[in-house]
Amino acid sequence: MQPNPTINYGNGIIAIDSGYIRPGLAAIHLMTEGRHAALIDTATNTAVPRVMAALAEHGLAPTQVDFIILTHIHLDHAGGAGTLMRLLPNARLLVHPLGARHMAEPSKLVAGSIAVYGAERFQQIYGEIPAIDPQRIVAVEHEQRFDLNGRKLTLLHTPGHARHHICIRDERTGHFFTGDTFGLSYRELDRDGRQFICPTTSPVHFDPEALHRSIDLLLSYRPEAMYLTHYGQITDVPRLAADLKRMLAAIVTGARPLRNAGEQCYAQLKQMLENLLLAEARHENWGLQGNALLEFLALDIDLNAQGLDHWLNTSS
Repeated sequence: MQPNPTINYGNGIIAIDSGYIRPGLAAIHLMTEGRHAALIDTATNTAVPRVMAALAEHGLAPTQVDFIILTHIHLDHAGGAGTLMRLLPNARLLVHPLGARHMAEPSKLVAGSIAVYGAERFQQIYGEIPAIDPQRIVAVEHEQRFDLNGRKLTLLHTPGHARHHICIRDERTGHFFTGDTFGLSYRELDRDGRQFICPTTSPVHFDPEALHRSIDLLLSYRPEAMYLTHYGQITDVPRLAADLKRMLAAIVTGARPLRNAGEQCYAQLKQMLENLLLAEARHENWGLQGNALLEFLALDIDLNAQGLDHWLNTSS
């Protein structure tokens, strides 16, 4: 099942399929409140026409976007921010203080991403990353609130996936926009409407203890739904949270003995992740199994293994 280009969840919340890598991999969320709007994450420059088309579809002019909110500055979430800020003249960029300087001067961000993807692949996926005027950037504090035409949004610092990660609580619904903090839940893995979830440990700031605390913080609000960048709305939050935390613990337990594996560390981490995911898929009856599952999750497995490798080599 291929996800729709846009999904309207009601309450003024719409998921836009960014088209990043493949359909259904990375969502940009549009929130509308009357004649005002906010975008949560931007994906990459190739998604910009989709965003502008979605605004027009919902009767919104570029001048009516008040905020672009970045859950974090990994470029599958933030790569299109500079281009969109040029097209949306009244928007302010809301971002964690540790990410703000990199959006104003993205050279280090670009260099870090090239280290992960390689220069040629980086250019194919992301292209140019324009700097953003610092006067239009707001470095948000933990629990800082913003007003979208009377609709209150609370931004929480949620480290663990990245030190500069935030999650956004929509106070009207009580729902959260979670970026990567609440893991990955792809619709292709659903079975008979039942959703599944797994953590993301991609480079370079993975911190399992901080991530557990951030997940618990989100759960303390008792949300009925989460909106994940990868991908879209999930419900049955208590069950999925328990699965997410269980899998996170299993990944950490499986990774720690490989700390001294040397040059074989990445390969062994990748094998560990593959075995864990195959077992989880069998036990929970995911919509994809076996080699089809490993092929579908190949990019995530690669990035997660890289992130775990870095964590093992930098943590005490």
